[in-house]
Amino acid sequence: MLDWAAQLVGLPAGWHGHIEDTASTSTMAALIAAREATGRRVVVCSEHAHSSVDKAARMLGLELRKVPADDQFRMRADDLDLSDAAIVVATVGTTSTTSVDPVAQIADVCTRDGAWLHVDAAYAGSAMVCPELRWAFEGVERADSLVVNAHKWMFTPMDCSLLWTGRPDDFRAAFSLIPEYLRTPDAEDALSLSEYGPALGRRFRSLKLWAVMRCYGRSGLQARIREAIRLAELFEAWVRDEPGWELCAPRPFSVVCFRREGSDAENQALLERVNASGEIFISHTVLNGRYVLRLAVGHESTTEADVQRAWDVLRS
Repeated sequence: MLDWAAQLVGLPAGWHGHIEDTASTSTMAALIAAREATGRRVVVCSEHAHSSVDKAARMLGLELRKVPADDQFRMRADDLDLSDAAIVVATVGTTSTTSVDPVAQIADVCTRDGAWLHVDAAYAGSAMVCPELRWAFEGVERADSLVVNAHKWMFTPMDCSLLWTGRPDDFRAAFSLIPEYLRTPDAEDALSLSEYGPALGRRFRSLKLWAVMRCYGRSGLQARIREAIRLAELFEAWVRDEPGWELCAPRPFSVVCFRREGSDAENQALLERVNASGEIFISHTVLNGRYVLRLAVGHESTTEADVQRAWDVLRS
């Protein structure tokens, strides 16, 4: 299944892949493999990286070093300090704004300084089924590990995080531990996924991913992702053209960051009223110290009428 998924999103042939429960687990596994492979204990990421990087570093007792972002909320590769760094976590589709870190430039620095490169594409990685969006994966072929959550934008039920690596031997060195009661005569010849990640027992997660691929196919997935982006682009245009509203970040995919002109307290109160109405549900973030609203289009059944309704509710 992971080989088929790799073909769908345009990854290099031959990478080892397996499925974890969430990107939090996948990223933590990458941190562990990098720590063991490099002997170093520093994790580097953008200030807009997912909180799972912070949590994994804390759980593993690693030092976390955050890199400032540019005016488009992307990691500044020119500010990278990789002294003693075990791993750099670059993000393709950050949670707050869906910004895309410059993976190719980051890979150059990692190669120079001997650091592991992990790419967190949990949200936006699924969009790479569309060739016109693969600009966001420039340089990803140089990553040491990569995570894409099929349960985000590949319409698969929760608990299906796809983790690939071009360094399976380093993963196995970090995680392989076979007690006597699990040894069999042919154990050396068998591929046991428990040797490539934290878990011993594993769910049959690949079945639901197979069902999605079987039902949608490449063209079906492409159609749903393109439609989500079209609807987000439409909403973005309405905000841009409406007096009293403003856009707060670029929109590379299907999340629009915006706000009403006014104070943070007024925007927070607006979000609370909108969500309490039961008509729609939106979320928020903080960008450059300001409270920002976020509209995300991702469900397979979302229509233009739904997005129009969201805009009507917000304005009313």
